[in-house]
Formats: sequence, C-alpha cells, structure tokens
Amino acid sequence: MTKAKLLQPDFVLGKTITHLHPEILQRYQLKGLVLDVDETLVPFRELDVSPELQQWVAEIRPQMPIWLVSNNLSEARIGRIAQSLDLPFLFGAAKPSRRKLRQAIDQMGLEVARVAMVGDRLFTDVLAGNRLGMFTILVEPMVLGDVQHPRFSIRNFEVWISSFCGVTLHHSQH
Repeated sequence: MTKAKLLQPDFVLGKTITHLHPEILQRYQLKGLVLDVDETLVPFRELDVSPELQQWVAEIRPQMPIWLVSNNLSEARIGRIAQSLDLPFLFGAAKPSRRKLRQAIDQMGLEVARVAMVGDRLFTDVLAGNRLGMFTILVEPMVLGDVQHPRFSIRNFEVWISSFCGVTLHHSQH
C-alpha cells in the first residue's frame, strides 16, 4: 500500500464530528464507530463534553455501537469523558498501532470494513484505521474558541506532509 493510500481518509467531513449525520453513515453502510477523543470529541484542555456532543451521541448510539479509543495515557480523563457519554473506552492506544482498534471491533462483533475510525489526525487515526482496513473519516478538530487554526499545529504539519505524498483532503460530497 502506498504512503498516500495509507494516509488518505475514505471520507473528509470538513466539519466537527457533530456534523457527521446518520445519513452519511448509512450511505457507506457503516455498522459501528471507533472515535478518537482528544480534539475529535473534546478540546484537549477541556474535561467535559458539550451538550451538542451529548445530543450527537444520543442520536447515533441507537443505530450502532460506538467505542472510544484514545492515545491519551490518562485513564481518568478518557474514562470521565466515556462515562459522561455512556460509552466503552480504551486508552493508551498508541495509534497508528492497530491493537486497540482491533480490540474494540472484536467487542462489537462486526466486520472491520463496516466500522469507521473517526478522528482529527492523519498520522494516528486515519493511518491506524487504514492499516486495519476500516473505513476512515477525518473530521475537523474540536478546539477552544480562538485556537481554531494554530499556526504551527501538528495537524497542519501532517496535512502539509500528506499533500506531498499525494493525499487529497477535499471535503467529501454528502
């Protein structure tokens, strides 16, 4: 598999996760979701989930299983977020390692190709999901107000490097 293929998301939302509507998930015949946590669901320095995210999870959960899989090493942080959303979780995933993604999918009892890895990072979330054969969805990060587009963020660096590998990050049509 080429570098571009490994980093290419199957779907680029172009907005935060709360804009990932059930119709999009149904169109791609997805049956489960694995969600990154930091900046995908909650800004990095926040401890609590937004009411908007609570509502989004409440809308999606009856339709498919959802697991949180985070690289964050703080079981307390990820556990608190997972508990507030009433979702199972794994922390310290070391993505792009596939081990904990596979563990979550095994718990769901679903075919890997029918589970989406949803995250805000190319070199962790998308790469891990693609290496495992998952459907990958890139979302915009959840960030605090004026930190919308930090000038030298890791994510911006990943996007820049990926473009040299041939990755296209145009918003998918939905």
